[in-house]
Amino acid sequence: MKKDAGGFNARAEELLERYAGLVYRLAFARTRRRDAADDIFQEVFLRYVAKGPDFESEEHARAWFCRVTVNCANSYWRNPFRRRTEPLEAAEHLPAPETAESGLDACLDRLFPELRVVVHLYYYEGYSTPEIAGLLGKKESAVRMRLMRVRRQLWDYLEEGGDSCV
Repeated sequence: MKKDAGGFNARAEELLERYAGLVYRLAFARTRRRDAADDIFQEVFLRYVAKGPDFESEEHARAWFCRVTVNCANSYWRNPFRRRTEPLEAAEHLPAPETAESGLDACLDRLFPELRVVVHLYYYEGYSTPEIAGLLGKKESAVRMRLMRVRRQLWDYLEEGGDSCV
C-alpha cells in the first residue's frame, strides 16, 4: 500500500473501524485482561500502520488481523515481565482479587488461553476449523481436539448445575 497522506490515513481509519471489534474481542479472549487486550489492540494497529500491507480481499485482511492479534497475544504471554514473582509477603497490602463472574463466563475464564481463542474464533467469529487451523498455525485435528475438550468441560459444568467448572 502506498503511504500517501490522504489515502493511507483514510484506508487505515476504515480498517480500524471494520476490525477494531474483532481484534479487541480476540485479544481479550486470549488474555482475559482488559489492559492486556488494550495493549495488544494498539500493537496490532501499529503494526498495520508500520507495514501498510495490501490486502487482496476482505478475507485476506480479516485473516491478517486475526493472525497478527494471535501473534501479539502469544508474545504477551512470553514476555519475561509476566514471569516475575515476588514473595507472598510483598503482596499482603494488596486488596484481594475480585471474584470471577458466575456462570458460563466463569467457566470460560478458567480455560487455558489456547482453548479460549479457539472457542472465540469458532463460536463468536464464525470461523471453520480449517480456517482456525490456518490462523493459528495448527493442524486441523488439533483445533477439533481443542473444541472437543472445551465442549466436554462445558457439558460437565452444565450437568453439575453450573456450580463449578472443571
